[in-house]
Amino acid sequence: MIARTWHATAAPENADAYSGHFASEVVPHLKDIAGQRGALLLRRPVGDLVEFVAITLWDSMEAVRQFAGARPDAAKVEPQARAVLARFDEFVTHYEVAGGFTRDDDINGSAPSSVTR
Repeated sequence: MIARTWHATAAPENADAYSGHFASEVVPHLKDIAGQRGALLLRRPVGDLVEFVAITLWDSMEAVRQFAGARPDAAKVEPQARAVLARFDEFVTHYEVAGGFTRDDDINGSAPSSVTR
């Protein structure tokens, strides 16, 4: 499995707009790609900005290329996202997933991660 990571920052007044864009535009698109295994958007305040880290999970680099195209290390940042972000990485980083697990199928900020199964 491959993890694709990307970093960005936004002014606090634009942070919810970026989170909304990720949820309403990015996630539905990702769900339609064969070999796409999941996505997380991490968020935290840093000084006077809000930092985001996006992590997407893929079966293989071939699956990543279905999303990213011929240049898989180039970030895909839509105009709507560019409009609300203060800064963002032009390139992503890919990692081979060495271990771990997920408990919930849908992580949306309210998923019951402590549910006993």
